[in-house]
Amino acid sequence: MSTSTPRLAFVAADRPEAEAARQALVAAYGHVAMEDAEVIVALGGDGFMLETLNRALKLKTPVFGMNRGSVGFLMNDYREDNLVRRVAEATPTVIHPLEMRATGRDGEVTTGLAINEVSMLRQTRQSAKLSISVDGRVRLAELICDGVLVATPAGSTAYNLSAHGPIVPLGASVLALTPISAFRPRRWRGALLPHTAQVAFEVLEADKRPVSAVADDIEVRHVVRVEVAERRDLRMTMRFDADRT
Repeated sequence: MSTSTPRLAFVAADRPEAEAARQALVAAYGHVAMEDAEVIVALGGDGFMLETLNRALKLKTPVFGMNRGSVGFLMNDYREDNLVRRVAEATPTVIHPLEMRATGRDGEVTTGLAINEVSMLRQTRQSAKLSISVDGRVRLAELICDGVLVATPAGSTAYNLSAHGPIVPLGASVLALTPISAFRPRRWRGALLPHTAQVAFEVLEADKRPVSAVADDIEVRHVVRVEVAERRDLRMTMRFDADRT
């Protein structure tokens, strides 16, 4: 970042308080297009923060979020004063998305990136029946459930948290593997995996128990196999105030 006033782009979620904040900040600090910004300031909740990170991925521009939404695990507190200094002194945190490779019943492979999580979900009233392998070794031969997901640290406060998975610190080099309403094994609560783990899901009884795979906003229905791995070559940077943990 330059030593002069940084070029800031302000983006807001579709809610009145976020848009009002954007207008106030643009009036106070000016505004440039996202493509020309040194830092993107996202105003909203965690969902909007993740949307902004996805948009900023190709630009490789850091994002400084301020909470103007209902949930703000990934956001800084909203204050209009001293924003230039806050942005300059903020601590960068790098996150990496997951890549999903989903194979359908017709053999077609669909890929997608997920900042939040990759999830496997039952499509009908029948529970999903899955096997789970990690680094080529079967770790769970049969999981009967509504679904299962692999979450990044950034995504651990989203669907993963709703499914009673752990909140993972952003700097931790681990992924959360969390079942969704597991029936058997009933007491299995999931696992924390190293970020280097290669996770593969096989759909058992795919015709009787169809399953879909979702990578954030990309859904593939009637899958038979899904592979998930972190993309370390792709980087997204969030900036946090020094007192924000």
